[in-house]
Amino acid sequence: MKLHEYQAKDIFAEAGIPVPESRLASSVEEVMEAVEEIGYPAAIKAQVHVGGRGKAGGIKIATDEDEARQAAEDILGMDLKGYTVDRVLVEAGVDFENELYVGVTMDRSEGKPVAMVSTEGGVNIEEVAEENPDAIAREHIDPAFGLHPYQARKVVFEAGIPRDVAFDVASFLTTLYDLYESNDASDIEINPVMITSDRDIVAADAVMNIDDDALFRHDDLAAMEEDAYENDLEAKAGEYGFDYVRLSGNVGIIGNGAGLVMTTLDLVDYFGGEPANFLDIGGGAKAERVANALDMVFSDENVDSVVFNIFGGITRGDEVAKGINEALESFDEIPKPVVVRLAGTNAEEGMEILNTDLVQVEGTLEDAVQRAVENAQEVSQ
Repeated sequence: MKLHEYQAKDIFAEAGIPVPESRLASSVEEVMEAVEEIGYPAAIKAQVHVGGRGKAGGIKIATDEDEARQAAEDILGMDLKGYTVDRVLVEAGVDFENELYVGVTMDRSEGKPVAMVSTEGGVNIEEVAEENPDAIAREHIDPAFGLHPYQARKVVFEAGIPRDVAFDVASFLTTLYDLYESNDASDIEINPVMITSDRDIVAADAVMNIDDDALFRHDDLAAMEEDAYENDLEAKAGEYGFDYVRLSGNVGIIGNGAGLVMTTLDLVDYFGGEPANFLDIGGGAKAERVANALDMVFSDENVDSVVFNIFGGITRGDEVAKGINEALESFDEIPKPVVVRLAGTNAEEGMEILNTDLVQVEGTLEDAVQRAVENAQEVSQ
């Protein structure tokens, strides 16, 4: 579960991490009331689960009333990488001299959490990792013992953090790890940590993602779940128990297994299409679950065609076929063309069950994806 910036900052502030004064607003009038209380300059920040909000126009700095109103009108209601912005965080501006990155995530190759610090804050950390990996200092953490104070100091000094703020940054990192561990987070980061002209440090952003399977241990976080969804589709995915990410394209994708779905996404791109979503129905999916997946994808107004990619291991092809038939037979008219590729357990039985008056069937994944892309292109013309 992804937390919004404002939700993560509430948690950070409660743990003792300094954050700018802020107010949440969902209308231009509420933005104007917030900046009147907070003062200028103020940052007006879209609350959506995407990176690069600033470059996409989702973050603006206002120095007076006219700029604040214009920023609110521009950001509220805008389409930001496929998401409609319905709330903004109005935040006091920070007079800063430097920007840093501090974060904790799981290094799956090592099987351990890793603490990361960089002097190249304020930009996409994935780009830094790819283009200049030496700019990120790393320290692996034994989960049995946690992050030792000496490890926090070590990684901070290795990153080249100025000595006069190094111990404060190390304290930030220690607190982040405590939050990471105690809340069953999958990753947690501050980008940027701002160093002010008074040599104080402030969390100017906040990212915190929680392991869905651990929410039963955290009633306070579970209560944030509904508010953390970006839109009705993500809320629906939560109800159905799907792993779902909405994207900006028009080819809907349904598969069983994260790797299979990612492969399908890559092939859609390879054949000149644009994926509309990542939707993994998981292993052992029954007919009802498959029907729910189709209901979700059909509910996305951006989707012009759908491709089903099922490889049966635990999942049985005949069960998938029943689900597809049940879902499609409930429509007087099929809302989007559907292409199905079945392989593996009971695939032949599934192919016999499929109602070919309602779906298009292809024998290979490449053929299925190419046909779905062509369908989407015909619909969008």
